[in-house]
Amino acid sequence: MLEKTGVPDADQIKKITPSPGRLKKGPVAVVECFQSIPCDPCRYACRQEAIKEFKDINDLPVIDHDLCNGCGSCISKCPGLAIFVIDDTYSEKEGLVKLPYEYLPLPRPEEEENGIDTEGWEVCSARVVKVQNAKVLDRTPVVWLTVPREHLMKVRNFLRKGGA
Repeated sequence: MLEKTGVPDADQIKKITPSPGRLKKGPVAVVECFQSIPCDPCRYACRQEAIKEFKDINDLPVIDHDLCNGCGSCISKCPGLAIFVIDDTYSEKEGLVKLPYEYLPLPRPEEEENGIDTEGWEVCSARVVKVQNAKVLDRTPVVWLTVPREHLMKVRNFLRKGGA
């Protein structure tokens, strides 16, 4: 499916999804990079060395989810906006998704938005928890969204409600 539509299929997503046991331990990065291109800034952004050294700069990133602490320092360093942090332990009913967001205006905490999937389809309501926009993020803000836990591996962006 990726080759035809640019959207990964369920099998591709399953291969990069942390194990259920790892998800129960707290925040963890998910690298949804599926195309071999010369790129490796994520490797150098990871202070935990959870993103393994590339044998070739065209290799796909490989992450050791057990080494990842979910800090998110890799999110804004990915030029392809392909790295997310998910936290299945956020609350009993909600999970947390930290995602790169390069649109203006930036949302504000507590705003309710429409969580969308990789195809742009609305999946669920999402609430903005935090917006990180520090200089160290290379001008790529990171938005923290709460979503129903069953949509944690689906929501990868959001549409602003009211078009603003």
